[in-house]
Amino acid sequence: MPQRYSYHKIDHADRIGFDPADYSRFKFGDDAIARRFGTELATGFISEVLSQEDPGQVVVIPSPYAFIPTATFAMKTYFVHVLNSWLAVSGYQVVQEAKVHRTVTYKEDYGELDAGERKRLIGNDSFHIDKAFVEGKTLVFLDDIRITGSHEWMIRKMIDTFGLNNRIYLLYYAELMNNQIHPRIENDLNYAAVKSIFDLEPIIRGRFAFNTRFVKYVLNTDPSVFAAFIGGQDEEFIETLYHLAVGNGYHAIDAYAGNLAFIRTHYLHNSKQTQIHGN
Repeated sequence: MPQRYSYHKIDHADRIGFDPADYSRFKFGDDAIARRFGTELATGFISEVLSQEDPGQVVVIPSPYAFIPTATFAMKTYFVHVLNSWLAVSGYQVVQEAKVHRTVTYKEDYGELDAGERKRLIGNDSFHIDKAFVEGKTLVFLDDIRITGSHEWMIRKMIDTFGLNNRIYLLYYAELMNNQIHPRIENDLNYAAVKSIFDLEPIIRGRFAFNTRFVKYVLNTDPSVFAAFIGGQDEEFIETLYHLAVGNGYHAIDAYAGNLAFIRTHYLHNSKQTQIHGN
């Protein structure tokens, strides 16, 4: 039976244990905050859980994604750094990593949905893992926050489907414990520091890592606002945004297709012409 661990436990909407603005910036790619969150989660998990027994071969698995990683992927990097340091000093094997593959991408903002809507939406997806690789190992599934448990329900469903009899931990930076608090608290946290696309500028200018939420939010912006925002970014940013989006199939989603076409026409095309003909 998987064991759950969360670093912060939310019992009151006005006392969540961390800064909502920090969490919001983390969700939109602030890598410095991802480092802090990952470090805190690893430190707590080691102290309260993992240090109590021989962990065996640990495999760390971030939240499922297709092509563009989630914010949890950035947190995972620093979680592994701390965990590896402890494992090495303690004489244990260092971490291996694995991925849960998913097959469906969607436009809906998960944080806005209630429990039933979340389960219906994610229920259309399917999760896959390399069973042969993880067999006999200690599995640590990471996610940033647990609100209704619908993602966890899918992970547990995958565990049952693949017949995983491993020692399994389900880890969260934060977990909503009070079911009287509406799941939309997640949406409030996600957007605490981001009220418009231009609030992303200080995140981009700092230690930044692209993720699915960032890409979807930017592409779903009104075309005129999107054009103004993109006009202030450098070539590397624009090309990375475009290729990540295409890799995740966003060019086939109407809400994103127009802004991707704008990049392709006004930036990628011009870049190619410059390469061919010179300035």
